[in-house]
Amino acid sequence: MTEQVCDPERYETACLPGDAGIVTPARCQKFPAQTAFAFTHRPRFDETGFVAAKSNAAARAWLFSDDAVHGWSEGRLLLWGGPGRGKTHLLRAWAERHSAPVVECKAGLPDAAALTDPEPAGLALDSLPTERIDELALLRIVNMARERRIPLLLAARLPPARWRVSLPDLCSRLRATMTVELKPAEDTLLLRLMLRLLAERQLVVSRAVTEWLLQRLPREPRAIQEAVARIDAKMLTSGTPLDRVAAACILADMSMASVTEHG
Repeated sequence: MTEQVCDPERYETACLPGDAGIVTPARCQKFPAQTAFAFTHRPRFDETGFVAAKSNAAARAWLFSDDAVHGWSEGRLLLWGGPGRGKTHLLRAWAERHSAPVVECKAGLPDAAALTDPEPAGLALDSLPTERIDELALLRIVNMARERRIPLLLAARLPPARWRVSLPDLCSRLRATMTVELKPAEDTLLLRLMLRLLAERQLVVSRAVTEWLLQRLPREPRAIQEAVARIDAKMLTSGTPLDRVAAACILADMSMASVTEHG
């Protein structure tokens, strides 16, 4: 369950299905909300918790097969793919297996020297920016890992050929880096993902409502993750099982949020 702070005097909205299955906020009814207690959900990033599918089979083989790391070109591998496809999960699971530190790169890259005290058995760089990256810092990290024979796992949304990089030496190193794409999720993966996320949060939702939602959500893991977080919040405040009416309201809220974000 996620952390929620609710005022008992306020109301939550639950949407009613409109004509031809269309749901809009204008067709919502109001129900009194219950007080919600704070509980922060922390996602699991271990190997057993990852949802295996054909779309991520190549990545799993290069990360978790016996001695797979010895086949990485120059000891480097880069996972790439759209948001929510499991790059961070796989990277952190690999790092745990190899006792490798994980560096979150959204806010910038550290100095290479700071990563070798003590010298790690491996190194993982997550969420590498593909433009406006600190090219010199990345080059120093790549060179350090190469010289010391430290396996280096990277994750980004785009393959290196589409990065905005100008340093010739870094371009050369990136061209020599093995890359594996995490492909778009299949329907079976999305179903397994939703069931796993619901189980992690100890949420019980009927199979009929789950399948109804899946048929209408965007075909992206990120949308599934957002939907489950909203299910958690709604069930926490209402204190009742999720029915199709509440599920329709979640879809309407997600649609409105998407319009607002891109509008």
